[in-house]
Amino acid sequence: MVGITSYLLLVLSELMNQLKQQLKGRTISRQAGDWYLSCSYEFTPNLTEKTTEVVGVDLGVKTLATLSDGKVFESVKSYRKSEAKLSRLQYINRNKIIGSANWREAQLKIAKLHTKVANIRKDALHKLTTYLAKNHSIVAQAKI
Repeated sequence: MVGITSYLLLVLSELMNQLKQQLKGRTISRQAGDWYLSCSYEFTPNLTEKTTEVVGVDLGVKTLATLSDGKVFESVKSYRKSEAKLSRLQYINRNKIIGSANWREAQLKIAKLHTKVANIRKDALHKLTTYLAKNHSIVAQAKI
């Protein structure tokens, strides 16, 4: 683990040299056995031409979002697709001795699957918000 951390710090210092003074912050984190490097820096944004000025968004249960211009963003149903595998992993883990190497390995597999589901959801939301920000000047949300 020490070797991985020192390698990440080396990569981070190389990245800092490339970005020079623009780099504002950095974070090294570990989640479900994987290492992540997050950097924040200042830049000047590029303005994009908007296809329509105003759009209304209706967040739904069956669909992720429906826009007032008729475009529908489907839900990803990431949990439904992974539910059987998650259930099987938790079933296998039920009789393992808590704290043992086999228990830790099974817990890591469960955590990785939860992380995968969360990342799929985050990706869908990021694609939706990026589309809205790039193509519309004003976004209104329906309140029900």
